[in-house]
Amino acid sequence: MASLRDFIKNVGTILPGIPKPEKKPSLNERFVWTGLALIIYLVMGVVPLFGLGGAAANSNNQLAFTRVVFASNIGTLTSLGIGPIVTAGLILQLLVGSDIIKLDMADSDDRAIFGSATKFLTLIVICGEASAYLIAQTFGVVTQSQGVVIFVQLFLASIIVLLLDEMIQKGWGLGSGVSLFILAGVAQTILWYTFSPFTFVAVQGQPAQIFGFIPALVSSFFTNSVSSIVIRNYDYPSLLTFVLTLVMLLVLVYVEGIRIELPITSTKYRGFQGVYPIKLLYVSNIPVILVSALAANITFFSKFIEDAVGNNPNSPWHFLGTFSANSTTPTGGLVYYMTAPTGINETVADPVHSVIFILFLVGMSVLFARLWVEIGGLNPKAVAKNLMDADVQVPGFRRSGLSIEQVLNRYIPALTIIGGILIGLIAGVADLFGVFGTGIGILLMVDIVLQYYQMLLKEQVEELSPGLAGLLGAT
Repeated sequence: MASLRDFIKNVGTILPGIPKPEKKPSLNERFVWTGLALIIYLVMGVVPLFGLGGAAANSNNQLAFTRVVFASNIGTLTSLGIGPIVTAGLILQLLVGSDIIKLDMADSDDRAIFGSATKFLTLIVICGEASAYLIAQTFGVVTQSQGVVIFVQLFLASIIVLLLDEMIQKGWGLGSGVSLFILAGVAQTILWYTFSPFTFVAVQGQPAQIFGFIPALVSSFFTNSVSSIVIRNYDYPSLLTFVLTLVMLLVLVYVEGIRIELPITSTKYRGFQGVYPIKLLYVSNIPVILVSALAANITFFSKFIEDAVGNNPNSPWHFLGTFSANSTTPTGGLVYYMTAPTGINETVADPVHSVIFILFLVGMSVLFARLWVEIGGLNPKAVAKNLMDADVQVPGFRRSGLSIEQVLNRYIPALTIIGGILIGLIAGVADLFGVFGTGIGILLMVDIVLQYYQMLLKEQVEELSPGLAGLLGAT
């Protein structure tokens, strides 16, 4: 283990990285850097991979299901998106959470090792996913020379994405690149579903239909076919899915506001009284990101294996999943039940699939919620230490870490499980009804927007009173 730690430390010194700013940038400067990172990512998302030629037209837009979670766009420089970062983090969190790799996340040296290991593993995942995409002909049939050129582009583009995320997290920007890119991707999808004026032929031989809900609604008024917009075939955006999307947004904003407020007082600022809020969705959106990343990776590699060995019922890999021709849409096996039905029609047609998908999403969300609380420094012991460091105590209890930890133990473990169940249910049920941007995407978007809102409030307070901001940061 010692040799592995030394190896990671040595590797960490040569890996590409972004230094922390010597002096904390102003809020306006951080806005500029955050906006610059987002613009670079969005531009990369529309720049096609050089060397594809006509191959991209034959790819049938495979792996479209990864767009929300991985903020990717197949056929462009962001074909891998944030997938390697999320996947590497998922693997290491599982290893640390199961004590296969023993790291104390409260120790600064161990946190540094975890960061270097995540970056090193991300580079390995980039190489693995880029190679797998090419072997699975995600971009169509390409020659060997084309494959090399595409691989180099994917590798370099993914390193840029990694550095953009690190730049934001190191303090140059606001929040994290992963959250920012997911937010942008979901917002783009919702705008596309709502306002897209383009027409498409969903099934060969059927008439073309306007895709976006608002243009289709306006068109239906002129053609006296308003009833046709209520529920549309082929899972096009309809009045029903539009209303359900709005309802989900309202429900999520309401649920995000539910919290338990633990009274606290400051031992440093005499007379200061406040509350430490413990949200109902205590673990935020992290479990859903991890579950979605796990399902997306298993689905992709199951498709990769099927392409390699063929759709052979006698193959030991057959149980993982079977897919429709030239598509990553699962038709059977384990991955079929790990992915949501595509819209209301399929949900009603196969209720067993729907129920198993919900159970999978809820169960894995609870599992990852508990893991994240331990790994992410959100357990009662870590929170109690943070409150003690901020010179805060709970009225009526002795000012000691153990006393505060005992109080927090009444709420945090239960809210972790309840939050995991709720977040899985909300995302899963919304997916079954085909809301704009997917249920998981809407969930992530709302949570990320609220995080940025709270972050901006804290930043504004910090500019006025750094001491008060430090206290609010603990609460």
